[in-house]
Amino acid sequence: MNNLYAKSYTEVLEILKYLPVEEYKKIPKEEIEFYQNNCDKQYKFTINPRLDLKEQNISRKANAVLVYLFKNYFATEVQKEKLNNILKNNLYKEEQLKREKYSTQNIFPKKNIEKIGIQESTSIVPYKENIFIKIINKIKSIFR
Repeated sequence: MNNLYAKSYTEVLEILKYLPVEEYKKIPKEEIEFYQNNCDKQYKFTINPRLDLKEQNISRKANAVLVYLFKNYFATEVQKEKLNNILKNNLYKEEQLKREKYSTQNIFPKKNIEKIGIQESTSIVPYKENIFIKIINKIKSIFR
């Protein structure tokens, strides 16, 4: 298991210890066992119960797991709808940033030729055969 996920599971388990028993029982035992089996045993994470959860130093992955748990086991329908809207907006903003960052216009910017002072010419140049090619073609036409 990825080390970041293992650390985030350790953080989630530590936070879940501070839930009331009734709330803790809403989470399926299989899910808690999964977190316990895949957590990082050497990683020590402590939480300050006097501070709000926003002020705690938790990782983004642990925060994502907590959002998942809240959405699936604790949230009302109205809260789920608000959370879905927030998640959709965040995903949309992230996709917009990716589009702007990796757009072809940013990767391959158009060169402004007029600013440099070079004018682009697109006239057709007539093809002129070399004298040696003319002689070789004349010899080939005789032997045909």
